[in-house]
This record gives sequence, structure tokens and C-alpha cells, in this order.
Amino acid sequence: MKKGVKKTNPRLIDLIQMLKEASRTNEANIWREIAKRLETSSKNYAEVNISKISRYAAADETILVPGKVLGSGILEQPVTVAALNFSNSATNKITGAKGACMSIEDLVRNNPEGRRIRILR
Repeated sequence: MKKGVKKTNPRLIDLIQMLKEASRTNEANIWREIAKRLETSSKNYAEVNISKISRYAAADETILVPGKVLGSGILEQPVTVAALNFSNSATNKITGAKGACMSIEDLVRNNPEGRRIRILR
């Protein structure tokens, strides 16, 4: 029998509910997928370095990280990155490349249909 993971962080609980609701309302399966990933144990969350974002993202693309963005690497093109958390160095490097950092909640509000988003994990 599978053990359930009980979330205690109120922000995470609200975010998961928001993602499921956005998935139902807008028929956007991307939000359901992200909610499923966030419902698992936090040790399974993605930890993505700036170098990986630089390798896989085109200029002016929107990247979604269901976890934390870390600051190792160099970013030369402007990208919009939405994540659960950012390290200080990652935030500085993204904004230094004329990109933008945002929370997953803000991304859902700005793009409820979930179009043109690349998920990195």
C-alpha cells in the first residue's frame, strides 16, 4: 500500500488546489501534471541550475521549474522563469540577463491556459 504524503506548508497546499482548479477550469493538463509533481515528497522536487536553463531555453521563453532554481552557471539570454523557490544567486543571474523570476501562482494567473511553457526538472 502506498504511503500518502501529507503537506503542512499552507502555501503549497493552496498552490496545489489552485493548480487543480486551473486545470479543470481551463482544460489545461499542464497544471494537473505540476500539481501531481508537487504532491509527492519534497525530496523529489526538481533542483535546476541556471546552466540547465541556459542549455534548454530559447530567448524570451517561459520556463517552469516544479522545485528550486539554483545559481550555478551562466545565463546569456532573457527568459521568464517560474518556480517554487529561487536561490539569491539564481535570481540575480536571471534578472541580470534581463529575464524575469516569478512564482508558479503568478504564472497560472498570467497564463491560465498554460500555453508555450517548457517544464524543466
